[in-house]
Amino acid sequence: MVFTFGLAKTSVPITLSALYRPPNSHSVPGLVHAECLTSMALGAPILSPQRMRMHDLAMFAAWESVEAIEDFLNRTKLGQKMAAGWHLRMSFLRRWGLVRELNFLAEGSEDTDPNAVVSAFTLARMKLPEVPRFIRWGRPVETLIRDHPQKSFAMAAIRYPQSIATFSIWNTQQAMTDMVKGHSPVANPTRHVDAMQERDRRDFHHEFTTLRFKPEAEFGSWEGRNSLLPSGALA
Repeated sequence: MVFTFGLAKTSVPITLSALYRPPNSHSVPGLVHAECLTSMALGAPILSPQRMRMHDLAMFAAWESVEAIEDFLNRTKLGQKMAAGWHLRMSFLRRWGLVRELNFLAEGSEDTDPNAVVSAFTLARMKLPEVPRFIRWGRPVETLIRDHPQKSFAMAAIRYPQSIATFSIWNTQQAMTDMVKGHSPVANPTRHVDAMQERDRRDFHHEFTTLRFKPEAEFGSWEGRNSLLPSGALA
């Protein structure tokens, strides 16, 4: 199985169609599951256009094969839009938590090099009454990740009313793990730990999962960057 995360500039009608009628295994041969969301800038003010960019579409997907990805990119209207943007192809490493559409992924640990580049995708189905608490505890985590010296790229994404996601690329797996555990050499390093403790006290979500991947191939460019991976990541 191959996984992709992609970003593309689209029109509002195409974005809305992808959000509320996303591609699926019936409409796209070889597609296992897809999540389509609009991108958000990490740490942006809550009442800000940066919180819902209707011209920026993010798509996370699981595929049966590379051939299925190529067919989607070349033969569908949405795929051609995504092909004009940027996407990363990845192999699965491990999962924490559970979102039912992704329950086919094994939970557990895959031995990996702590110095290797990794990417991570988180997906949550929010409890709407808990959104104010989530914002209060989540925004410090957003700024922690946004400003972290060892992240190569990071963003958030949303599909109203309940789905929220993040995607990030880290120079090393160790740096990402240190961030999660509150060991990063930055100011207020425990922001992520503090938010997770609050979530354990009273959950923000109906469902939540974090997926970790090994980057395999990168295509296109995004907002002036020809590569969102660290230099030499695919060497």
